[in-house]
Amino acid sequence: MEDFRGRGEGFEADSPNAGGTTRIAARSSFVDSFKGCGLSGLRIDKEDLRKRVLIPEYLRKAIDEAVRVKDISGIEERFKWDGVTVAPVSPMVVFVNSRSGGRHGPILKGRLQELMSEEQVFDLAVVKPLDFVKYGLLCLEKLASHGDFCAEETRERLRVMVAGGDGTVGWVLGSVAELYLENRKPIPPVGIIPLGTGNDLSRSFGWGGSFPFAWRSAVKRSLYKAATGPICRLDSWQVTVSMPHGENVELPHSLKYRDEGTFNQDGDVEGDLPENFSCFEGVLYNYYSIGMDAQVAYGFHHLRNEKPYLAQGPVANKLIYSGYSCSQGWFCTPCLSDPGLRGLNNIVRLHIKKASCADWEQIRVPSSVRAIIALNLHNYGSGRNPWGHLKPEYLEKRGFVEAHSDDGLLEIFGLKQGWHASFVMVELISAKHLAQASSIRIELRGGQWKRAYMQIDGEPWKQPINNDYSTFVEIKKTPFPSLMINGE
Repeated sequence: MEDFRGRGEGFEADSPNAGGTTRIAARSSFVDSFKGCGLSGLRIDKEDLRKRVLIPEYLRKAIDEAVRVKDISGIEERFKWDGVTVAPVSPMVVFVNSRSGGRHGPILKGRLQELMSEEQVFDLAVVKPLDFVKYGLLCLEKLASHGDFCAEETRERLRVMVAGGDGTVGWVLGSVAELYLENRKPIPPVGIIPLGTGNDLSRSFGWGGSFPFAWRSAVKRSLYKAATGPICRLDSWQVTVSMPHGENVELPHSLKYRDEGTFNQDGDVEGDLPENFSCFEGVLYNYYSIGMDAQVAYGFHHLRNEKPYLAQGPVANKLIYSGYSCSQGWFCTPCLSDPGLRGLNNIVRLHIKKASCADWEQIRVPSSVRAIIALNLHNYGSGRNPWGHLKPEYLEKRGFVEAHSDDGLLEIFGLKQGWHASFVMVELISAKHLAQASSIRIELRGGQWKRAYMQIDGEPWKQPINNDYSTFVEIKKTPFPSLMINGE
């Protein structure tokens, strides 16, 4: 794909907008900030909270050693249960992204360690969540297999909190999902302390949309809600990108390369197929997008990484993000651009499978669409609902159903010109509805464009497009749901 930069790639929206209710409501960050402060009058005693979540010391040290040295050999000999110690009601570990929340992560980590213990709070800059799954949880499982009932109950009752943005939460959820593949149950549910810019996953499950004003007291209340909140289900989706072998892509940490293979052609393909593909994959929980919104996210992330002093908090991030959107041509199109080349329909063929059908169906992409989004939740772009609250008669006319986070469907919509997009983002109108699908396949055909911009749950990357062979993006529901703690 030709670089969108300066091409005037914006978006607009124009679909029926109606009243009604949905299961998950978008909320303003301002209201969420006060709600996060715990103004309900609930007082949480620090010692009572510690008794509820504090993992016994010998288990904390065993987990810490296993994760640090990445080995559990002989762990049962070095850390033995005394036969008396009992597991807490809601044992908990917390992962903190020290790069989120305007660099408040280290301060928050200190507060969490004060409320819990140092060994139960992991800085993601030091400990990867997959290492905790591979070694920390396996340490508990091995101790349990040697008759340690305290370790067994701690493993069964364990809950996980993530302090970070949507990308960080998705990273942890994807690591926890590895337990399904290895048949290691139960699966720990996950709660959220919102530190990112958008925090749409956090909003969707009642944890608020921003870092609270009175955050020191709010942290204690968040831990209590995480320890006592009900568990709900979230659909998760496998995203696989297959591209001609030999192309290199700088991937976000939520995506991983896998062994090269051949493409499973079970539907209509327009372009030529190479003998071998390079593949990478990951899991999405909120949305996948291709086009202008992903390009802006890509530029913003690189700017923040290169100049971290600019990212002093969610408000500053949003101002920078808005300014970067304008600089990329969302609201003005240079006259030198050929309008016929800007639409994604020049490079994209979109196919879907509906819930009740095993065959692929091609969906026409309007020439004016600059971005395509497949959305799992109601919240997108810091709490907006671009799919909209649709009237029953419109749903019936289009063959849609009311959207939920655990219905096995993704809502697919398009964004067009930038000025009209403003109305979408303030929810005066809804976006261009394209389809609801249980599976999605996108074929990228190349042509005059050399690269495309994509993102999963706020983590963008730049995807090269080959002129001779097609690249494919496939999105299919995983056979297992993610478990979330409801923070309402």
